[in-house]
Amino acid sequence: MSKRTLTCAVAVLAAAAFTVSVPAAAQAADDHAGTRALLDRALRNAPGAAVFAGNAAGSWSLRSGTGDTQAAKPIQPDEHHRIASQTKTFTAVVTLQLADEGKVALDTPIETYLPGVVDGNGYDGTRITVRQLLQHHTGIPVNNNPRPRQNPDGSYTLREVVREGLTLKPSSAPGTRFEYSNTNFEILGLLIEKVTGKTVGEAITERIITPLGLRATSYPRGGDRTLPAPYVHGYAGGRVGPIFFWVDNTTNLEPSMFGPAGAVVSTMSDVTAFYRALAEGKLVSPAGLAEMRRTIPWEGAPAGYDYGLGLLKHTLSCGGDAWGHPGNVLGYATWTAATDDGRYATVVTNTMNAAPGTTGDDLRFEILDAAMCGR
Repeated sequence: MSKRTLTCAVAVLAAAAFTVSVPAAAQAADDHAGTRALLDRALRNAPGAAVFAGNAAGSWSLRSGTGDTQAAKPIQPDEHHRIASQTKTFTAVVTLQLADEGKVALDTPIETYLPGVVDGNGYDGTRITVRQLLQHHTGIPVNNNPRPRQNPDGSYTLREVVREGLTLKPSSAPGTRFEYSNTNFEILGLLIEKVTGKTVGEAITERIITPLGLRATSYPRGGDRTLPAPYVHGYAGGRVGPIFFWVDNTTNLEPSMFGPAGAVVSTMSDVTAFYRALAEGKLVSPAGLAEMRRTIPWEGAPAGYDYGLGLLKHTLSCGGDAWGHPGNVLGYATWTAATDDGRYATVVTNTMNAAPGTTGDDLRFEILDAAMCGR
């Protein structure tokens, strides 16, 4: 390790030692105590954690730790961060809108819309439907280490990202096994572009972001690795003795690497508004929302995690189903859900690896459950 690297590491260690001790936002002693305790526990794995929640009567927020290890700066609901795989719900909504308009049929093979794209290496686009892509039921395996060919500016074309994802051989026959894979939604991005004649980012912006007035939400162009101010800093971390050190990786992610599977930037308040609008029937038809909520079990996840079409269901401890999606990407772990009776919550931590919960659930969902159930 060079002297400069060692100095930076010592500085980050000093910041971490300070920031992880910052308490949750001041509230009355009996307000959301259970939620606050869970947020504080998230600091075992992240510099900062926050929840933005509420119901039809109004919103509230709590935060613990910091969104910037160089300052005691708790994460705020209006600060930008990457929402990672929550992008998939945006992509799913546009696909269901196209289905509502009669331009796409969920049970039609993808070959009909994208001839020759899903073909070869064991794949047959005549046997993989749009619904199966939306539900990760295609046999396309997860690609944990994508290496598509770069453009000269370091970005990637969506078609190249899809091509590279399909270099992995199928893990199962279509329709037989759930396997979460970004490639499914990257293919859906190509479908949206073919049907609309727009880029997937333009389609998401024109069909969702602008109509809902999500002024802090954007689909970044390839090559734009920055976040608008104000923003939550993202980190990668490790442990040295009893404390963590954190390395800022806010601008390390190339958004076109994941595109329609994980590129969107938003805020806690904006992404909550999106999932609330979806639950309230403002984005797709009643029939389309019913299709999104036709679920299959998420294999390998704790009991009760069921996956629809770009939408995940989990039954709350106090009754009722929460509908939303988690997201994990370099620097951030997020989860948002909303119920039909008006409850909602978004959780953000500013490192990718979410802390484990106590019941087999991700700690983020335990925080969501506590916030929506009044614990």
